[in-house]
Amino acid sequence: MNQKREKDKKERAIFLKTLSLAWELGYIIVIPLVILAAGGRFLDNKYDTSPIFLMSGILLSILVSGILVFKKAKRILEDISNQ
Repeated sequence: MNQKREKDKKERAIFLKTLSLAWELGYIIVIPLVILAAGGRFLDNKYDTSPIFLMSGILLSILVSGILVFKKAKRILEDISNQ
């Protein structure tokens, strides 16, 4: 009975860690996209250049998100190799 309880605790901890990682990756992708796309939209409206700044903001957000995801993956792999 005690082994089952320990196994359940371990599985729950793994699930929560995975869920946390998924949320973090979601934020890493969404926040730059929203901020840079909104900034691009604002600049397009201000300078009447639609959709140049919007597209530039989206492309820049893809680059920023890619770099952040890469850094996060690198950190996770280092943690795994240290264990």
